[in-house]
Amino acid sequence: MGGWGEFAGAFVVFLLSHALPARPALRRPLVTALGERAYLALYSLASLAVLAWLVLAAGRAPYIALWDMAPWQYWVPNIAMPLTCLLVVCGTGAPNPLSFGGRALGFDPEHPGVAGLARHPLLWAIALWAGSHAVPNGDLAHGLLFGGFAGFALLGMWAIDRRRRRQIGAEEWARLAARTSFWPAAALLSGRWHPLGRPSIPRLAAAMLLWLALLLLHGPVIGVSPLPP
Repeated sequence: MGGWGEFAGAFVVFLLSHALPARPALRRPLVTALGERAYLALYSLASLAVLAWLVLAAGRAPYIALWDMAPWQYWVPNIAMPLTCLLVVCGTGAPNPLSFGGRALGFDPEHPGVAGLARHPLLWAIALWAGSHAVPNGDLAHGLLFGGFAGFALLGMWAIDRRRRRQIGAEEWARLAARTSFWPAAALLSGRWHPLGRPSIPRLAAAMLLWLALLLLHGPVIGVSPLPP
């Protein structure tokens, strides 16, 4: 089991980089000193840097196979990533006081927008990205990496719901969340939410550009082509 030091260290740093800033005693002084937008921008850049290190460290960890590789497995992330990018684009900046980073201004609980599809669109994007990438990466390091991310995202959704309910009160939280979905499309299937229209053309274009950028950069940055053999 030698050679796992970098991967273990990157994983610990990643977990700490998300656990520590969530503590009010640390977050409040940083937000006060930097401002909310600057804090979120710097935190996002730091998170991306640590994420890149963690992914690269997983690729350098010793290879221990968990399941056999097959060409069809490459199609799973290729099918999932366009939807992942759409969730990211639609969830970023959308009024949504029920999830992390979402603002209350402009949120209409009768017409919750993307929150009607998924109350935590960015976390579901992470879970979808991680779960789909686990399929063609059947080794221990990547299983820990992607399985950890998927579990982290799902646990985060539960934790945010619990914290928001405590902060604003169970009755107010229930009012705001009445037409939203923890599980994607649950409110749509149950009839509690109906979309007012399709995603806007600019957001669809942005999602497509993000997907193309990730597709083209995957080989140069990660070192592996994402396309099916």
